[in-house]
Amino acid sequence: MECPHLSSSVCIAPDSAKFPNGSPSSWCCSVCRSNKSPWVCLTCSSVHCGRYVNGHAKKHYEDAQVPLTNHKKSEKQDKVQHTVCMDCSSYSTYCYRCDDFVVNDTKLGLVQKVREHLQNLENSAFTADRHKKRKLLENSTLNSKLLKVNGSTTAICATGLRNLGNTCFMNAILQSLSNIEQFCCYFKELPAVELRNGKTAGRRTYHTRSQGDNNVSLVEEFRKTLCALWQGSQTAFSPESLFYVVWKIMPNFRGYQQQDAHEFMRYLLDHLHLELQGGFNGVSRSAILQENSTLSASNKCCINGASTVVTAIFGGILQNEVNCLICGTESRKFDPFLDLSLDIPSQFRSKRSKNQENGPVCSLRVHCLYKRHLVLMLPKSICLDCLRSFTDLEELDETELYMCHKCKKKQKSTKKFWIQKLPKVLCLHLKRFHWTAYLRNKVDTYVEFPLRGLDMKCYLLEPENSGPESCLYDLAAVVVHHGSGVGSGHYTAYATHEGRWFHFNDSTVTLTDEETVVKAKAYILFYVEHQAKAGSDKL
Repeated sequence: MECPHLSSSVCIAPDSAKFPNGSPSSWCCSVCRSNKSPWVCLTCSSVHCGRYVNGHAKKHYEDAQVPLTNHKKSEKQDKVQHTVCMDCSSYSTYCYRCDDFVVNDTKLGLVQKVREHLQNLENSAFTADRHKKRKLLENSTLNSKLLKVNGSTTAICATGLRNLGNTCFMNAILQSLSNIEQFCCYFKELPAVELRNGKTAGRRTYHTRSQGDNNVSLVEEFRKTLCALWQGSQTAFSPESLFYVVWKIMPNFRGYQQQDAHEFMRYLLDHLHLELQGGFNGVSRSAILQENSTLSASNKCCINGASTVVTAIFGGILQNEVNCLICGTESRKFDPFLDLSLDIPSQFRSKRSKNQENGPVCSLRVHCLYKRHLVLMLPKSICLDCLRSFTDLEELDETELYMCHKCKKKQKSTKKFWIQKLPKVLCLHLKRFHWTAYLRNKVDTYVEFPLRGLDMKCYLLEPENSGPESCLYDLAAVVVHHGSGVGSGHYTAYATHEGRWFHFNDSTVTLTDEETVVKAKAYILFYVEHQAKAGSDKL
């Protein structure tokens, strides 16, 4: 928003000696000494913690307000106000009087000058910290940051993502996509485009409304974010530039409230797909696709226009069969998909204790029980699971009557899905949130899922045309929602990288094991095609 209080609140000089030492992102609150979410007042340069810590930045603003008892005090209050502050990590500006984030600047550009000064301090501190870490590595004094693999010691190279204010939903998806090798490498190998020249060349760009939409590129900011991950930096990366672009082109995600990670993933992939189709950064889409020989025409699935890396990696095709129960007429339709949303059967939706052994267990996969048009009747404990619930034959209810072209009117019918083409990366979304009369509740049921060898052959339309291992998938990443509601809680992700499993919790990245991963209550699962072992006879 355009804030009218900047001229009376932004009073500090960019080169002020009152700033604390060290990197701004690690400055401590002057009251509680917490270094989480530091904010600097743009009136007096004092540092306090944000409202999600102990709220001393807001209290500083409230304490500075002079009661309006007479006209003179009112004039004094208008001259100097501690209403505007800046996030020392993301450099976002906030006005407590407007109670909103600020996008404009003073006539002299003081806000941007302060921002650039804080960035310079951060870069200087980062350079010094990197130099210290290099010396530590040379002296072999690292302990907790090192891991023994096959008898040798290596540094943990994973990088976390800062939470910009309930942006864990975005961080979990970004970390998951960064561990899908073929998809991530494609973007990292794209040519970089410098948005600024001259004195500011090489500096991180902070977008403002004055720049307009011409310089906004989701592909470019997504590329920068992926490049920042897995670089070995122990300092978490702040994706504020990417988040700004998300605000620009995805209005549903504006603000700092909690969002649905699956909804964000779909919007992200759809917009990346659309931008890649039209070309970006002066490089045409066709030229980029031609450079990547691994994306052959046979592996592409068109969704909303021409094929891109998004559809080449995540794209599959469903066959939707609808049969009229009156005359038996069958209608077939092919639908492209980027992910499959799976219901958790109602039988497994009972509330469970933290001990997952107490209560029903729902499974992601089942034995292959399907014939072409025949469903074998087996006990419910075997038949009802997530994938079967998706592909099972179902009778459409009265609100979904099928318009039969032979009967010339809407009739009762059955519907069934088959997978006509499997994608390179199979994304499975478990529908954990469902509407009741007034609320959207969460299904907290534990769903068993395999780490390796998920066999999708029994769901294929023509399984006889598939090779023995062409339908097998191995788990690459899992997004988990912690909490009770879609508008609250917290998102984290598990992902495997070079044979090791990591847990991504915003800025914190820790090593974990397979036993921990399989116990997670998955929300989104990313499966990649099974790769044959080296030395296999398979051609």
